[in-house]
Amino acid sequence: MSIITSLSVLRRAGVVRPMSPAKLRLIVRTIKAWGTGPAGGFTQLALTRPDQVGIIDELGELTFRQIHERSNALAHGLKAQGVKEGDQVAVMCRNHRGFVEASIAVAKLGADLLYLNTAFAGPQLRAVLDREAPVMVIHDEEFTGLLEGASVNRRVVGWVDGNPGGDSLESLIGAHPATDLQPPSRHARIIILTSGTTGTPKGAPRKEAGISNGVSLMSRLPLESGWRTHIAAPLFHTWGLAHMFMAMLLGSTMVLRRGFDPEEALRSLQDDRCDSFVVIPVMLQRILNLPEDVRAKYDLSHLKVTAASGSALPGDLALEWMNAFGDNLYNIYGSTEVAYASIAMPDDLRASPESAGKPPYATTVKILDAAGKEVPQGESGRIFVANKMLFDGYTGGGNKEIIDGLMSTGDLGRFDADGRLHVEGRDDEMIVSGGENVFPREVEDCLVRHDAVLEAAAVGVEDPEFGKRLRAFVVVSDPAAADEKVLKDWVRANLARYKVPREIVFLEELPRNATGKILKRTLAEQP
Repeated sequence: MSIITSLSVLRRAGVVRPMSPAKLRLIVRTIKAWGTGPAGGFTQLALTRPDQVGIIDELGELTFRQIHERSNALAHGLKAQGVKEGDQVAVMCRNHRGFVEASIAVAKLGADLLYLNTAFAGPQLRAVLDREAPVMVIHDEEFTGLLEGASVNRRVVGWVDGNPGGDSLESLIGAHPATDLQPPSRHARIIILTSGTTGTPKGAPRKEAGISNGVSLMSRLPLESGWRTHIAAPLFHTWGLAHMFMAMLLGSTMVLRRGFDPEEALRSLQDDRCDSFVVIPVMLQRILNLPEDVRAKYDLSHLKVTAASGSALPGDLALEWMNAFGDNLYNIYGSTEVAYASIAMPDDLRASPESAGKPPYATTVKILDAAGKEVPQGESGRIFVANKMLFDGYTGGGNKEIIDGLMSTGDLGRFDADGRLHVEGRDDEMIVSGGENVFPREVEDCLVRHDAVLEAAAVGVEDPEFGKRLRAFVVVSDPAAADEKVLKDWVRANLARYKVPREIVFLEELPRNATGKILKRTLAEQP
């Protein structure tokens, strides 16, 4: 990425602004000593924006100075508990100040961070902890039962619902001094877990975020310095965590809530005067499913950017959102392993609502065939990505396929004539029906465009006539509005005959993980 491009993006975002040489030297020294992760990022904000509110959550507001002092005290407390440089600490917290403060404190000690999915089942959680072997788990009190039998003995409670009966983040902060620590000899490594929708979650270490990574995102995502950002996407997920890092670069105020409720999200966007909204697509669906008179009660005129990622935008969801709340929607496609790959801006979504847009600066995306050769424009193939955020391999061993410096996302897709990327689905989900390739997403998008269908998912099953066929699962707004025949006729009228699902199953809701991804393995296991 050119220096001119970087400066242009940073200037537009308000990151590059006049400051004294002394302050600039202080920032450079801080980043050099502490790195660009949570320790360095929030320390420099305490120096440059000490009195600005950095976090708003259910407990109130914290300035960047308070976050710095509290994380110092917590780091001293964790050190007293035996956490040392090079150790690994697991964090299993919902979106609240404890997640952020724990991340900063652990990083200030030079220990590594392992972020645990708050939707893990007990056996899944214990398997991950056995494999990764952290020395401590910081967890919200509600997850105490899930941790029974886990191999980690040292526990600290993050969010306290009652009486934790032991150490908590608040008790450690209250019992230790807020004095500055000496920078560690190594910077913290962050490990994010894959979703585990197709097996045991894998650990994917993330590189320390650099300014160039923020510039790449902001080249197509117009965030600005000092905004208030409601991060509704889980912070333990790549997408939510990215915006904690963007807050460090931009000096954003993070508005956090432990759980997602569609009307409460609207109220928070209005009352906290949020400029941006970070979501996973199912959250948009749940807001749009609210009665129109409920949505009309809230003024979102202050909202400038709604940034969605984590799963595909189904059907015409993008158009429905923008028609209701304005052209502020941005759809980011990526994966845990490659971070970001492409960004659809509002004009992309108006022209092609299911598209993933175009790669941002300093990101290369290519569509390759089975032999690793680039396919002609318009043809489908495997999506490969190159940027500065590619991970270095799973903690348990193994890696994604890499060809000429580009890493596989595990998805199939194509570029259209306008250069927009279209993600057609996972490469292991495509089926061959009647000799033709069928992508579940195409059928899912068709189904959700029916007025009665709220959600849809499809998986491959055996078919005596076509070899393979899709079985679809749908959630409808009114059972009387559509039966199986109506929906099969709808697909038949819009897609080829071999794409009509063999059967359609009606459900009250689709099984999802904490990041909103549909658990297709669970659906495929249904008799």
